[in-house]
Amino acid sequence: MNTRNLLRSLGPGLLWAGAAIGVSHLVQSTRAGAIYGFQLVLIILLVNLFKYPFFEFGPRYAVATGESLLDGYKRLGKWALIVYILLTLATMFTLQAAITVVTAGIFSFVFSDIMSTFNWALTILAIGSAIVAIGKYSLLDKLMKFIVILLATSTIIAVCFAASKGFHPNPEFTKEFNWKFTDIALLIAIAGWMPSAIDISVWHSFWSLAKSKEGKHVPTIKESLFDFNIGYIGTAVLSIGFVALGALVMYGTGETFSENGTVFSGQLINLFTSTMGNWAYFLIAIAALTTMSSTALTCLDAYPRVMKPATELVFPKLKRTDSEKWNWLSWLWLGLLLSGTLIIIAFFLKGMSFLVDLATTLSFLTAPVLGYMNYKVITGENVPKEHQPKLWLRILSWVGLIVLTGFCIYYVIWKLFLV
Repeated sequence: MNTRNLLRSLGPGLLWAGAAIGVSHLVQSTRAGAIYGFQLVLIILLVNLFKYPFFEFGPRYAVATGESLLDGYKRLGKWALIVYILLTLATMFTLQAAITVVTAGIFSFVFSDIMSTFNWALTILAIGSAIVAIGKYSLLDKLMKFIVILLATSTIIAVCFAASKGFHPNPEFTKEFNWKFTDIALLIAIAGWMPSAIDISVWHSFWSLAKSKEGKHVPTIKESLFDFNIGYIGTAVLSIGFVALGALVMYGTGETFSENGTVFSGQLINLFTSTMGNWAYFLIAIAALTTMSSTALTCLDAYPRVMKPATELVFPKLKRTDSEKWNWLSWLWLGLLLSGTLIIIAFFLKGMSFLVDLATTLSFLTAPVLGYMNYKVITGENVPKEHQPKLWLRILSWVGLIVLTGFCIYYVIWKLFLV
């Protein structure tokens, strides 16, 4: 592979990483370390491994066929598109609400005297909506490269500082992971967005197509997967970094994260400043603000962008010749997203952890269905044999589906009959 072309192909993978690195890392990974120390490191790595194929199939399918995963779902039958739309409707409001609440909490902490957390949430949604209505892929692409590098560098430095002080948890305040329902329920909440929700694979296929349409360089399969692997491996490494930060600073101290988003944000930033020093406050504040703002913006952009063509594929009469541009259908989906998000925020603003756990658990429960659909699409007859996944990736896909489905069934049975 040509090095210059590899660098020119970078973009969708980093954009995917920017969407993934947010609540799953800053909130859930850090909580995992603070509650269980390093006990979940191997499990989190396995979750990343088992989910890997279903995310990888997004850019693989887009580059191999010139179609998005939505077109692939249509090839399975209209039922697949309807399932995707229904699953998205079941998760998108809580996902956007959780991300917005965490983002608003950070703004409320950093700029404490300006406005309330709820007003920050309104402001974030309003500004984000205006940006996505007029923005383009290239803007998100360029912005994400800077943000991901800034957060990654800050996290690595903070973990090194924390590790240099040693790991000395007080046994009186330590907690063991015992594979009981309460532990598994929290694990599922953590794993739901680890590294992210599987429906983001559909977004990635759109970003890959957008990259190809830029005209500067059309990535090959190998180049596109190289870009994806950098983003995916990077998010996995950063998830362990945040687990380590939570473990090194909070595990065994008796301190727990607050349910209040603003207080939580202060605790999160303190994880960095307590290890690196107060001089790092502005660096970390900027990293946290840009990371969560970009994630909120990416989701606001992606849902209308993806749900619009999904609706058009189910109802072809709605499609127009300028189907790639914003129209009334785009505004309809954006309006639905904003309305549902605001309703959820109004009810759960003060219960940030509950809202985040609800959103991530819903995403985990939908993972096996979307994962199976992605597998069927990438092994379809329209995908050239040389671009279909190798045997090891097929085996990993089925192992992942079995593991994810097993945990989902266990969770549902416990919730419905044993709790």
